[in-house]
Amino acid sequence: MLDTLIIDPMVNLLLLIYQWVGGQFGIAIIAFTILVRLVTYPLTTQQMKSSQKMQQLQNSDKWKAIQKKFKDDREKLAQEQMKLYKEMGFNPLAPCLPTLIQFPIIIGLYQAITRALAVTPLQLLDFQKHVYATLIDTANLIPLNSRFLWMDLSQPERVPLFGIGIPFLAILVVISTYFQSKLMTPAAAPTANDQGAQMTRMMNLYMPLFMGYIAYTLASGLALYFLVSNLAGIAQYAAMGKVNWRNLLPAPKTAVKK
Repeated sequence: MLDTLIIDPMVNLLLLIYQWVGGQFGIAIIAFTILVRLVTYPLTTQQMKSSQKMQQLQNSDKWKAIQKKFKDDREKLAQEQMKLYKEMGFNPLAPCLPTLIQFPIIIGLYQAITRALAVTPLQLLDFQKHVYATLIDTANLIPLNSRFLWMDLSQPERVPLFGIGIPFLAILVVISTYFQSKLMTPAAAPTANDQGAQMTRMMNLYMPLFMGYIAYTLASGLALYFLVSNLAGIAQYAAMGKVNWRNLLPAPKTAVKK
């Protein structure tokens, strides 16, 4: 099912773009990434609206009153929060749903890149099973050109420097993922210390490291997708005027009253 609905269409779309850009697989991945961002744009806007609605809810007087009244009773606090969610017609999972929906796309893209960059006879046989023969002539396409700039897109990327391999692309993925999560996170209320706010802070910390680990260990073609996707996401939010640049600055310290 995953092959038929996601992986096969992605493989063939990548190959079509590869043909259109003159056999440059790196350019094909960049174009494909931008196309995926455009197609998933409604999910991005929905996630942004849900995040803003949650932030407005957490800044409301009712929310703050609940936080203060039940600060020592976590179970009762959670119950009252859920009541307020229902009262406001808000699903607390709504900001996460667009991200969860995109996970199959990421998995499918990884499978598409690794299969499109097949090198062994067994991999090539498996690869041909996913190609639409009526659209693409694999005889004139294989082997694909996996070289892009200094990288072999079928292998993890390393830049030799001072006798060691520096994962330059993985570092950029970590930085861009962190910037994207910070820039797209609505400014938290000064008293926001509930479980949702804590989870957001943890995600902003661990997600860049997780994405960097994937970029470090797997094919650099996938790392290229992550980097371009992060930059395209920031550009989309900036074009909508929704990027919160202040999140990159350290929070000002509140003066202690004597």
